[in-house]
Amino acid sequence: MQVKIYTDGAARGNPDGPGGYGTVLEYVDSKGTLHTRELSQGYRKTTNNRMELMAVIAGLEALNRPCEVELYSDSKYVVDAFNQHWIDGWLKKGWKRGKNEPVKNVDLWKRLLAAKAQHQVRFIWVKGHDGHPQNERCDTLATTAADGMDLIVDEGI
Repeated sequence: MQVKIYTDGAARGNPDGPGGYGTVLEYVDSKGTLHTRELSQGYRKTTNNRMELMAVIAGLEALNRPCEVELYSDSKYVVDAFNQHWIDGWLKKGWKRGKNEPVKNVDLWKRLLAAKAQHQVRFIWVKGHDGHPQNERCDTLATTAADGMDLIVDEGI
């Protein structure tokens, strides 16, 4: 099955204000019907990169069978980690980077690698406001979910 996942994560700058991730799965079933599933969660006092990781993890963990996934994210941090093979380097260095600087959020990266393992995933960076046709999808779907601060859990597909 082919699935598109749109993600957005935001700490919103204020440590006491809203933050959270929004994740939307979009797929066509065997009958040709388009479906969307939304997962979102509000958090407080966390970082933007952590929210971006959580958005991706939520989407991949919601898939209960192997899928071909196109994952759209406006987080260059997440996309580059895979497309530029940062994770491969981190693994070889024992989760260190640069001059033995520790990688942050190792627990989430390991969880993401486990969630990604059963799927074929293409990570696609959609820079905000650059005219990328999928960026509007991220904005209208995932950003709205992230801003809602509601926990929405659908069964996996």
